[in-house]
Amino acid sequence: MTVTRKRILIGLGVALLGVVVAWLLVLPRLRPHVFGGAVIQSNQKAPNTELVSADGPVRISDFAGKVVVVYFGYTFCPDVCPATLDKLAESVALLEGRADEVQVVMVSVDPARDTPEMLEEYVTYFHPDFIGVTGDEATVNRVATLYGVVYRQAEGTEATGYTIDHTSTVILVDREGYLKLVLPFEGSAEQIASDIDYFLG
Repeated sequence: MTVTRKRILIGLGVALLGVVVAWLLVLPRLRPHVFGGAVIQSNQKAPNTELVSADGPVRISDFAGKVVVVYFGYTFCPDVCPATLDKLAESVALLEGRADEVQVVMVSVDPARDTPEMLEEYVTYFHPDFIGVTGDEATVNRVATLYGVVYRQAEGTEATGYTIDHTSTVILVDREGYLKLVLPFEGSAEQIASDIDYFLG
């Protein structure tokens, strides 16, 4: 084999390797995203009812340009709420440099006990940028209904008082304020982060 022919074959081999590497890098972007929950196909924006945080009034529209993660829970929740908020904190951490483009908001379904100050202390335990909001009972009930969330008081123990059974899903609102995704409690932090990243674009 001549030197020239050998050089040509080596050049072709390197070029082919480059094509394969490029294809492997591009291929994941060509595949359709697999969501971890139910996609909402709606031309209606997310409910924009004013609620109250420890820092004052809050509306979903206040976070325009961010992906908003909405969760309905309460501070006395013994298991599901802390597990969910811990998972959401992990999801935000997985986004690394894009975490500031996401806002997690927990709406209390226990307005009788959860003050804005209690909510702030509770949610920031999981992540310093999380926001907790509440309102009067009628307002909270209206907002929950608009988001498809159901809740009701249930009997607790003498020590804890009543508990609240509530929908444990996580709701994603895109940068333009549209409801886009409902994620089940069973979803992993990695899946939630992947879905948030998709809507970040």
